[in-house]
Amino acid sequence: MSKKVETLGFQTEVKQLLQLMIHSLYSNQDIFLRELISNASDALDKLRFLSLSDSSLYENDSTLQIKIRFDEKTHTLSIEDNGIGMNYDEVIQNLGTIAKSGTKNFIESLSGDQNKDLSLIGQFGVGFYSAFMVAEQVTVLTRKAGDSEHSAVKWESKGDGEFTIENTARSARGTEIILALRKESYNYLNALRLQSIIHQYSDHILFPILLQKEETTELEQINSTQAVWTKSKSDISEAEYREFYHHISHDHQDPLEWIHYRVEGKQDYTALLYIPSAKAPDLFNQDRKNGLKLFIERVFIMDNADLLPGYLRFIKGVIDSSDLPLNISREILQTNALSEKIKNGLTKKILQTLNSMATNSPEKYQTFWSEFGVVMKEGFTEDFQNQKDIAELLRFATTLQNESTQTSSLKDYTSRMKEGQEVIYYIIADQFITAQNSPHLEMFREQGLEVLLLSDRIDEWMMAYLTEFEGKKFQAITKGEVDLNKTPEESKAQEDESIEFDSLLKQMTEILKDQVVSVRLSKRLKDSPVCLVADEQGLSLHLQRLMSQAGQVLPESKPILEINPTHPLIKKLLIETNEGDVENWTQFLYGQALLAEGGQLKNPASFVKQINMLLLRI
Repeated sequence: MSKKVETLGFQTEVKQLLQLMIHSLYSNQDIFLRELISNASDALDKLRFLSLSDSSLYENDSTLQIKIRFDEKTHTLSIEDNGIGMNYDEVIQNLGTIAKSGTKNFIESLSGDQNKDLSLIGQFGVGFYSAFMVAEQVTVLTRKAGDSEHSAVKWESKGDGEFTIENTARSARGTEIILALRKESYNYLNALRLQSIIHQYSDHILFPILLQKEETTELEQINSTQAVWTKSKSDISEAEYREFYHHISHDHQDPLEWIHYRVEGKQDYTALLYIPSAKAPDLFNQDRKNGLKLFIERVFIMDNADLLPGYLRFIKGVIDSSDLPLNISREILQTNALSEKIKNGLTKKILQTLNSMATNSPEKYQTFWSEFGVVMKEGFTEDFQNQKDIAELLRFATTLQNESTQTSSLKDYTSRMKEGQEVIYYIIADQFITAQNSPHLEMFREQGLEVLLLSDRIDEWMMAYLTEFEGKKFQAITKGEVDLNKTPEESKAQEDESIEFDSLLKQMTEILKDQVVSVRLSKRLKDSPVCLVADEQGLSLHLQRLMSQAGQVLPESKPILEINPTHPLIKKLLIETNEGDVENWTQFLYGQALLAEGGQLKNPASFVKQINMLLLRI
């Protein structure tokens, strides 16, 4: 094979990331070693899995290990594994680009908060670049298992925007990363320092980590290699639980909670699951790979095993089964009866843990809900088996709270319902502030009736499934008629108003015939002159906007305009005799109602012109 040498430029996102690394954005530089050891462990896992179907990949050497050496004379530190390795194209793909989809805004996501940004780097799969925090030059020597020794690859960069890549010869499979350390990082050329970091961050790695002894070339194993999840809970410290989470998730923040248990009997598996303290930046990316690490009797089988429903995709962890076959594929896993039972068991356990957190640690649960509430709402539309449990975990802002982060459970809401109140009232809007200030709430506030304030995009779909809670039905206050138990005197007054306004209502309906079904007197307004409502059986205005934004063709569904007969503007309109002014006021009031709903005017310029004309007449 002829020698091939190329000098290539990094992807733009990588260049920006390297600049952040090189200029010491992060104070905890020790994590570079954790990231590189973690990558080495992944390479060993992949080789062990692939060798199940092709033992020749071991190349007569099935002892898998990680070796760490240092040289005080050349000021270099190397991390070597005999795992799967990479070929030429894979080196370019993995070390020249941020290959994970959805990372175009990666750099923009960095906040300057070191803990949060460190988590982003891990979760976006770019921990390799942390090497440049301590190294002025990084060299990678790698050969893919099963390829010839002359197909090896040498990659090298100083983190200056370019890297060189060339063919080379290498007898050993796997990868060696050689760091030429910066002067201020020479303290890593010390066995005791390295051993301390490895014990802190990487003791749980399942493969032997061999570290060079001080002032010798001899290597000795310094980690236990015992799988954390196989230990008794009483033998695992909180620090060990947290560090294992960092390893499997690449999240540098501590988890909010973890779940460690074993099932024996008809099924036999161990689960160690983690609830993160913050959502990953790509949580809603359709191309995101979700799932748990699957082991079968401690043998790594696959990442992202589909053993949880979609709405629990934020959960990190491992499953170690004694029942599943070693040769199980991703496709078979999705249809395997045993994996379905495991999935159901894991889901139940997670929901029970969340319920316990909500009951016993409400502040912690509020943190969870702030991060993952939107995804939990998805569960109500897809996990019919567990709808009751999910409903109890739902949290809502209401008219009793001032901030969207202050929430109540449905149990809390029903415990505060007024005597004689038979339904749970709610309103959905594009934003919390729109819902909170909706004119539809005026009479409800007047009568002390609490209303749920919903403003997530998923809420319309969730409420199509969430029809009742503990026998109490839900009612959208923006749809249909509203009867708020008026007194006989108030009801009589409304009947009289209906007769008095009959002519105006017909006139306004004719003016707005292209925009609304009808115009009627409102029983829900107190301070505002108008509002728009949907027919009882029709699509809500908010849902119509969402569907339109998604490019869906909608059936014709016009709203109803309600007017407040006690408002000065409506009283003025009642006695207005100039037909042109009646039309202008009617169109203005309709536009006002549409804007209050979060809708968009078809002709903003005409609306502004109407306002100006009306102002000149005041």
